[in-house]
Amino acid sequence: MAAAIDRIVPLAACEHGRVTIHGRGFDPGGGEIELGGHSVRPRSISASRIAFTVPAGCEGGSLPLHVPGVTGEPPTLEIGSVIARGLHQVDSPAIDAAGRLYVTYSGSRGEQVPVSIFRISPDGTRESFVSGLVNATALAFGPDGALYVSSRFEGIVYRVDDAGHFEPAVSDVGVACGLAFGPDGTMFVGDRSGTVFRVLPNGQATLMATLPPSVAAFHLTMGPDRCLYVTAPTLTSRDAVYRVHLDGRVDVAWRGFGRPQGLAFDPDGVLHVVEALSGASGLYRLVEGCEPELVISGEGLVGVAFDGRSQVVLTSNDCAWRVTRPVTPPTVSSAG
Repeated sequence: MAAAIDRIVPLAACEHGRVTIHGRGFDPGGGEIELGGHSVRPRSISASRIAFTVPAGCEGGSLPLHVPGVTGEPPTLEIGSVIARGLHQVDSPAIDAAGRLYVTYSGSRGEQVPVSIFRISPDGTRESFVSGLVNATALAFGPDGALYVSSRFEGIVYRVDDAGHFEPAVSDVGVACGLAFGPDGTMFVGDRSGTVFRVLPNGQATLMATLPPSVAAFHLTMGPDRCLYVTAPTLTSRDAVYRVHLDGRVDVAWRGFGRPQGLAFDPDGVLHVVEALSGASGLYRLVEGCEPELVISGEGLVGVAFDGRSQVVLTSNDCAWRVTRPVTPPTVSSAG
């Protein structure tokens, strides 16, 4: 029987991401596969399944995937292009209307770092944008077009102008991890000790909802359904993605993640969440009535942002990648 590939899961990956080729007729002793000119030794191989890890140094883009014994036009795998290294990202990055990317060097608690936020232009030019802000954590653009950033050390959310100057916008919001804006411009801030704050027009923070405290950070995003979605990784092996209604009610949107981190809605209004659990790390698409679907794999991911077009930016603690989004139909199941 001739070897054949049925499907590849996922269809996109960053370096060190895990990929599985499903098919038939593979030779368990067939040796290495080839990805964009790089020889890759599989982690495991059987007649119907080949698992491998994307090596560091692969050029980003659509790379052909050659499997021994499989003839014809090779399938392609989308590989993330490195945008920046030497970061310390603890939440999702942010992208402005001009397509410029904002990433952080957050530092350890209370650490003064030379540059708090970097700005990266669409052509890859990187510049120092904000200095002197301690523990820059969550990033989000407000209704006024300004960048807002939280300091988990100071419990303050700052407003940053286009020249990189910052001033306090909200104070006394705890260990401020997680930042989002509602459709009416209302600011929401997550305090990883267990509180989601709603900020009134006068700048006063009021209690909106209470969630289990997190061992890492709260991550927030506003959905098209006008609900706030929150991840708060704990020590349990079945963490949840929470849905917080504007009246403060909280329910579980999805459960079963090992260490959910950054989350964002794509331009089609579909929620995606980063799973940071070792061995399952990657970006998952969440559709009601469907199993969470791994769409991009990568090791140690923490944050995600969509550019409003066909690409997504993923970050680990120290690196950022740009990936062309693969399009695959969701797998229907009874889970939700």
